[in-house]
Amino acid sequence: MSQHVLSLLVEDRPGLLTRVAGLFARRGFNIESLAVGRTEIEGLSRITVVVGVDEAPLEQVTKQLNKLINVIKVVELEPDQAVQRDHMLIKVRTDASTRGQVLEAVTLFRARVIDVSSDALIIEVTGDSAKCAAFIKVLEPFGIKEMVQSGVLAMGRGSKSITEKVLK
Repeated sequence: MSQHVLSLLVEDRPGLLTRVAGLFARRGFNIESLAVGRTEIEGLSRITVVVGVDEAPLEQVTKQLNKLINVIKVVELEPDQAVQRDHMLIKVRTDASTRGQVLEAVTLFRARVIDVSSDALIIEVTGDSAKCAAFIKVLEPFGIKEMVQSGVLAMGRGSKSITEKVLK
């Protein structure tokens, strides 16, 4: 089984996300990551889905996604042809003796401190999945109190756009 990133351009309608997720669930596919947000076009949203599945079943799901009335376009983004990023907020335990080490890791990973309290820092990190996983490993010895992660955001490289034909 391999990991695939699908980018769906959809009309912003209630219940559509449930129908999209349902297509994957009915086939027993686990959605590893899901991100939904508005696009540059009013009334349209983009759903980015990361799913671990073989090629043949994915092709069938893609065809069925294209048949949904509010789905405008479905594109599989190949890793070498797309930019993919995760976004994380991590609350890590710190005290006077460990704060310097944590701040050093923040600098090394080009992360940002978002909030400071006497016993914790909230750190924001953005990058590919491997970078985020490595950052978590570095912070684990200090004690991660809480963590939240967005789904993968992905966009094809170059000048082509998933929305360009919709604009015309």
